[in-house]
Amino acid sequence: MATEQQATDEDDFAKDRYGVSAMVQSQERLGRTLIRVQDLTPEKANQLVWVRARMHTIRAKGKQCFLVLRQQQFNVQALVAVGDRASKQMVKFAANITKESIVDVEAVVQTVEQKIETCTQHDVELHVERIFVISQADARLPLQLEDAVRPDVGVEEEGRATVNQDTRLDNRVIDLRTTTSQAIFRLQSGVCQLFRDTLLQKGFVEIQTPKIISAASEGGANVFTVSYFKTSAYLAQSPQLYKQMCICADFDKVFCIGPVFRAEDSNTHRHLTEFVGLDIEMAFNYHYHEVLDSITDTMVEIFKGLRDRFQTEIQTVCKQYHSEPFKFLEPTLRLEYQEGVAMLRAAGVEMGDEEDLSTPNEKLLGRLVKEKYDTDFYVLDKYPLEVRPFYTMPDPHNPKYSNSYDMFMRGEEILSGAQRVHDAQLLTERASHHGIGSHSNSSCYEDFYSFRYGAPPHAGGGIGLERVTMLYLGLHNIRQTSMFPRDPKRLTP
Repeated sequence: MATEQQATDEDDFAKDRYGVSAMVQSQERLGRTLIRVQDLTPEKANQLVWVRARMHTIRAKGKQCFLVLRQQQFNVQALVAVGDRASKQMVKFAANITKESIVDVEAVVQTVEQKIETCTQHDVELHVERIFVISQADARLPLQLEDAVRPDVGVEEEGRATVNQDTRLDNRVIDLRTTTSQAIFRLQSGVCQLFRDTLLQKGFVEIQTPKIISAASEGGANVFTVSYFKTSAYLAQSPQLYKQMCICADFDKVFCIGPVFRAEDSNTHRHLTEFVGLDIEMAFNYHYHEVLDSITDTMVEIFKGLRDRFQTEIQTVCKQYHSEPFKFLEPTLRLEYQEGVAMLRAAGVEMGDEEDLSTPNEKLLGRLVKEKYDTDFYVLDKYPLEVRPFYTMPDPHNPKYSNSYDMFMRGEEILSGAQRVHDAQLLTERASHHGIGSHSNSSCYEDFYSFRYGAPPHAGGGIGLERVTMLYLGLHNIRQTSMFPRDPKRLTP
């Protein structure tokens, strides 16, 4: 047998053209240029290129083996066939590489007569001349990527497996490799970049605020307590107070991007115990609508940027989770709370003038607004004072209402904001009305000292990044847009 094996090895003229590479320990720096899969186009026809990618699928057929090589959200078909450059042993080796292994491939780019519909690079294929395994995956995968990207048609087709949410999240590293997940989080990165770039252009200053604080930032019980040396501290529910302190310190316009913690035992499609907050605070001259205009302008710039720069990602997600394109108006539609209530009443909903919107009523109002105004994004202004936090400025014309607003995407809230009370005396009165003592530990606003030395009129709001991503793409669960989600039942991975 050994003699036969030796003879086989000697007959293998391509034995130096394939194999498992030595572990990359930075032994040497090769001058080799690796081409991105997304750049494999007909313009590169007949060129010899090196590509590093994952082994997505393998199909052996006689003396040839078809591979699909995947790199992030792009993939290309490759062919290893017995011939001048590849031996039978090389084809067999390629056919036995485990899925998800990382390989380096040297190949000639060839155009194809018939489009390869199953690949993003459907006009070309690679004719492999060398193939080396850089990192080998275990043969048994916790989930199959082709199952994880199967289109969501609402019913499970017989014989076609799908992957449930818990399996995805338990094996998040594998799930994040899917073309859909790659697209979701690249678009989410775009939301952050557009938010940051737009505000910097408007003269805002980016700030960083503490997340370990001495008292609950919003008041109430939905706060995580942590051990802090010989005492207790809390995880910040909001950067609210620190944004306001920066306004009082004459930074004028500030924003921050960072984690927000909410100890709410809510197991819904849209709640997380830790999410990324995109927060804005801004001093204004005479009316809080100056700030409201600035925030809506920023949101519109984000929507336009996503539409113009992330079509590949949007279409990739749409293949699995179909949704209608996100619609918005310029300028943004703004309704007063009473107008929203009137629309709901006209649709048969019974609710009081000063009653807060329930989740079903939010969604219904979103549908009514879409039917009437053809927009998925709108602002509801002038909320009843009793349903807003104590630091919200009352409406000067009607004390039952307030200078506060929410913003909605596809009928779900993505931002809550208001003009803040900037007068120390009124703030103390409002806190007392809500049962928050100025010397208690129930709020970070303890003593309100920032407002005692001259505070500019100001307003702002907080946006949930994961919600914006979910609703822009028309997805149905916030865990799809949180890279490693935290909810009441999940602390790992």
